[in-house]
Amino acid sequence: MPYQAEVSLFNVTDRDAVRRSVKELEQNSGGIDILINNAGIHRYGALLDLEISHWQEVLDVNLTGAFLMAQAVAGGMIERRSGKIINICSLMSEAGRPTTGNYMAAKGGLKMLTKAMTVEWGRHNIQANGIGPGYILSEMTQHLAANPEFDQWVKTRTPAARWGTPDDLVGAAVFLASPASDFVNGQILYVDGGWLASL
Repeated sequence: MPYQAEVSLFNVTDRDAVRRSVKELEQNSGGIDILINNAGIHRYGALLDLEISHWQEVLDVNLTGAFLMAQAVAGGMIERRSGKIINICSLMSEAGRPTTGNYMAAKGGLKMLTKAMTVEWGRHNIQANGIGPGYILSEMTQHLAANPEFDQWVKTRTPAARWGTPDDLVGAAVFLASPASDFVNGQILYVDGGWLASL
């Protein structure tokens, strides 16, 4: 039997839009079993000069958006006593570099939000975990990879000696979405080519 997908476009920072869309999706599909919070943006800037709008925008999308989505979905998971929540964290949940302070704050907060979800919802057989990608080639990082100096830094700094690809994240996502992770909760699985293991 082929799978069918339901599509709904909405702003994850708009609480009313989130709740309305989740309700519609649940009515059409019978329930949301797996939630992957993957919405993310970046606005570079040194902390001393960072525009408050750039601070707030990054926190709203990367952190508050994940909270609003999980809050809207968790009620149904609690009723069914089953659910998987996967938050896309980052290397910057643990470490950072200049001009990324807003992103670091958001992704560090998302790591701790993941643990908070575990503490409150684990007893309902909901597993909340995170994936921490390393430097992954994507539309969001293409400008970094195009800089020869930064590209070389990533390849030298990462023990795997390369950028990651979106395909490198698939195994972690499948594991955390499957029964294989039923007793794994509140963890961040870093898929970083060994970046965090190296000084």
